[in-house]
Amino acid sequence: MIHVPEELAESQARFNGDAGRAFVAALPERAAHYLDRWGLRPTGPSMYGVASLVLPVTRTADGARAALKMQLLDEESAGEAVALRAWGGAGAVRLLEDDPETGTLLLERLDESRHLSTVENTREATRILTDVLARLVAVPAPEGVRGLGDIAARMLEGVPEAVARLGAADARLLRDCASAVREVVGEPGDRLLHWDLHVDNILAADREPWLAIDPKPLAGDPGFDLLPALTSAFDPDPAETLWRFDLMTEVLGLDRGRAAAWTLGRVLQNGLWDVEDGEPALDEEQVSIARTLLARTR
Repeated sequence: MIHVPEELAESQARFNGDAGRAFVAALPERAAHYLDRWGLRPTGPSMYGVASLVLPVTRTADGARAALKMQLLDEESAGEAVALRAWGGAGAVRLLEDDPETGTLLLERLDESRHLSTVENTREATRILTDVLARLVAVPAPEGVRGLGDIAARMLEGVPEAVARLGAADARLLRDCASAVREVVGEPGDRLLHWDLHVDNILAADREPWLAIDPKPLAGDPGFDLLPALTSAFDPDPAETLWRFDLMTEVLGLDRGRAAAWTLGRVLQNGLWDVEDGEPALDEEQVSIARTLLARTR
């Protein structure tokens, strides 16, 4: 029997409505199908995130340890196999099998008990994350991966409506972020971005010390990938924000002005989502980061 955690069912219903409920209801049958199709044997309890169910498994043909990941196929998850195949295990979990029709993946097994968040020294964790990110964005995005340029253009279109629903200070900040994005939107970049590389999306492994998981790939400028690291184990001291930002831009070889603009673009994206979800104000941590970067660039 495949256990589907109630928390996963609740998050799917909240974020995906009827499609999420149908996905959850079909999980036991889907799991049985892929266990048979790829010759797998479950070896432990179900694991889950906000959007996926993961079963620890062993491949019966060779005894290899692996992880069967089942998720709702959408715009974000559709490119995961493409990205993992492009990285080829360099800095990211290795893809063993996939089914493009459902977004189901068979992945190499990492150590799910050791996230990068278990590294107590946050500066050391930032260095490790940055080294992983540098390897990922060194790869050009494969054809067909959704592009940052189109996403940024849609973001800018949504700004007037969003600022009308915010208080004066938050509205001003969102407009400042939008102004920064307008300066760079014509050059969105072509690197393969992870989009969600924070300390809980990097796991310890046997093959390499640390590997990235769960990409939501984009083709774009690496500056758009910095915000998750800046918010990981957030420190409100602006000096710490600038230390992290300077480290990442130096290691990745980025122009700091462009990287700041695309980081503000990420704040803009999250802010627009907050407004759409009915939040009364923007996220305080991201507001702090945005103000720190804006103060430097002025």
